[in-house]
Amino acid sequence: MQSLVRITCVACLVAANAVATTAAAQTSASQPSAGGTPEKMPFDIPYGTAISLDTAKKLLAIAEAEAKKHDWKMNIAVVDTHGELLAFERMDGAQYASIEVSQNKARTSARFRRETRVFYNQYESGHAYVGTLDAGLVASPGGFPLIEGGKVVGAVGCSGGTGDQDAAVCKAAADTIK
Repeated sequence: MQSLVRITCVACLVAANAVATTAAAQTSASQPSAGGTPEKMPFDIPYGTAISLDTAKKLLAIAEAEAKKHDWKMNIAVVDTHGELLAFERMDGAQYASIEVSQNKARTSARFRRETRVFYNQYESGHAYVGTLDAGLVASPGGFPLIEGGKVVGAVGCSGGTGDQDAAVCKAAADTIK
């Protein structure tokens, strides 16, 4: 009888170990990819010297002119390489809620060195983890890094319309930086 109890105990231990090993293997194999391992670092654009206040004001004027062509009321923000505000404009009639959104779009774009539409696309494809990256991150079109000589020198963010309207206004300004 003691032999039968020992055999049963050993069999239970072996079975439990096999189940645990299989579960561990299935768990690691079933984990979703974190985006793969690219050969090069994505969005690896070096930071340059931040744009001047005069340049930031010119960008505001360009963005405003683009918005006026379409009768879109926008909040427009221009930030330095750190994402800190250099210049801001709220057009007459632009919604108040978009003040902070425009500034956070510009900040997100400068700090992450990419257009904010990239984050929007990640959310849309089910990658909600981007919301954990930064409390002020905005995953909506309308934030563009300013690239001069291959370096990030600031960013512009627009808000007040649809994402595509915001992006069109900001892109008009961002495209003037070479």
